[in-house]
Amino acid sequence: MYALANRGWSRWLPWAVMTIVVVGWTGASMIQSKPPDKPANPLKPEKPKPAEPPVSSYDQISPALLGQVGFADMKAKDLAGKAAIEARQKKLLDERYDLTAHPSADAKMTRGKPISVGPTAKLPADQTWEKLAEMSPDDVKTNDLFPKGFLPLPHPHHEAGGMLFPQAEVKLLPRLERFDLDFDLPEQFLPEFPPAIFLTTRKDLGDVSQGKVLTVDNFHEIFDGILNAKDLEGVRLLVTQFPQQQFNATADRKTDKPEGKLGVACFDCHVNGHTSGATHLAGDIRPQSHRRRIDTPSLRGVYIQRLFGSQRALKTIEDFTEFEQRAAYFDGDQVSAAAKGINPLERGSQVHFMSEVQELLDFPPAPGLGLDGKLDPKKFKEDSPEMRGQKLFFGKAACASCHPAPFYTDNLMHDLKVERFYKTQTHNGLVATAQGPIKTFPLRGVKESPPYFHDGRLLTLEDTVEFFNLILETKLTAEEKKDLVTFLIAL
Repeated sequence: MYALANRGWSRWLPWAVMTIVVVGWTGASMIQSKPPDKPANPLKPEKPKPAEPPVSSYDQISPALLGQVGFADMKAKDLAGKAAIEARQKKLLDERYDLTAHPSADAKMTRGKPISVGPTAKLPADQTWEKLAEMSPDDVKTNDLFPKGFLPLPHPHHEAGGMLFPQAEVKLLPRLERFDLDFDLPEQFLPEFPPAIFLTTRKDLGDVSQGKVLTVDNFHEIFDGILNAKDLEGVRLLVTQFPQQQFNATADRKTDKPEGKLGVACFDCHVNGHTSGATHLAGDIRPQSHRRRIDTPSLRGVYIQRLFGSQRALKTIEDFTEFEQRAAYFDGDQVSAAAKGINPLERGSQVHFMSEVQELLDFPPAPGLGLDGKLDPKKFKEDSPEMRGQKLFFGKAACASCHPAPFYTDNLMHDLKVERFYKTQTHNGLVATAQGPIKTFPLRGVKESPPYFHDGRLLTLEDTVEFFNLILETKLTAEEKKDLVTFLIAL
């Protein structure tokens, strides 16, 4: 280059061209004269191809949020695929469960809804619950005999996820309707709607809900004269809508008209401080196929709980209240949250007020229990089904090892290792594999919060007893299982 610049490029051009031609010809000759590939040596296996890199945690940001796709196009695509997605989920539910309604003639929730009774999970061909209970976990797994209704339950559209509300709630609060998806579980396997409200501070009043769903329009008339001004403000915040991943004012939403309907409230999922059975996906797991379905737990009795979040194990209700709006509302994605309108709560005058109200929510009355949380022997005969069930609960059935009286939780986390019974498999977008440790939920008032387990896979108390009899290998008889359910209803 120095020579070309200072001595005249014309003198050196022929030499430069000749050099390029010679080098190019030499390289081509080397390529053409390359010896043929040697046949693979069977004694020396080829190196495996490197695995493809995992999907990035940031790869799921919606193109609508980035302005690459308009709302109308996204909505049209969702509507076109809705029928197939719902048919896929219905097929899965029909394969797993007998969804016929079997309401109890005697056992009812506080406001009169009968609980559903009987196991709904379908058994494999030629099997009985007794036969399965006699088999080892390895035998059940090897022979693929684990009831499908006991496998992890996918979200109705697992690839998309998001908050999804039961039809009874959507009918009353149309702002919670998603145009892309409807709730999947039948109403008979859900809590009564609206649920009762009980307060630790005013047990003399019983249910204070007035039979209404607590909203921003009526909370003051329901609680005025019962709560102080600070707690009234806490209730207001709990029933106020704030932006959320699927319910917001951006083009990346699943609601038709955002005007004045900009989000969801804490008490949309935790209706009246209890639950409607609304579902979503755990926000802290990736990839999408491994995220857990979450059945909204009741807030009744959080004053005795010490862990919050099914797997996060947050240590205070204040932490959980703040975490929900900062992270869970947006699937653990702070990028989407910033674009859709995150609502950062102020710890001292908002989180504190909201948390204090939640700490006042009480379990429903259980007139059969004594001061120690166990059945009052003055009210039950020694050989009654309830007493026999209690003996099993604290003995052979091994329930009390995780659910001790008086509130029937040990405030710990446990890994049941359910994957001992099934091979890793995929259903409707969910990879069913090891689930890990889950918090112990209280069993007080358990008859009022179906479905059961953290993802709602167990539709009735009978399903729950059959599940744990198999998992814990306790080998209960049919009569013992019936007595155990009777005891659980009394809690």
